[in-house]
Amino acid sequence: MIIKSAILFILAGLAEIAGGYLVWLWLREKKHFVVGIIGGIVLMLYGVIPTLQVYPNFGRIYAAYGGIFIVLSLLWGWGIDKKRPDRYDWIGAIIALIGAIIIIWMPR
Repeated sequence: MIIKSAILFILAGLAEIAGGYLVWLWLREKKHFVVGIIGGIVLMLYGVIPTLQVYPNFGRIYAAYGGIFIVLSLLWGWGIDKKRPDRYDWIGAIIALIGAIIIIWMPR
């Protein structure tokens, strides 16, 4: 159950970041409007993926997702934009990720 949940969090994060990046390219980098449309479709998929989580609590899922999103965003920026995160980025990301793990996977 934890592995499926983690995969869904990663997929949701990648969909949000990729969709947002495509919209960014369209609006900020003046790419073709089709890039923006594809970005919008990918963002719509991002909205669907969290509903596949096995946990019933919307608020906890989105709160935990925030920590995973932070880590994925730094990795995206490093890999795609070639902006290497510094030590403070990583410290903040680790703190956020620990918080996400506590929120979603600690027994209740």
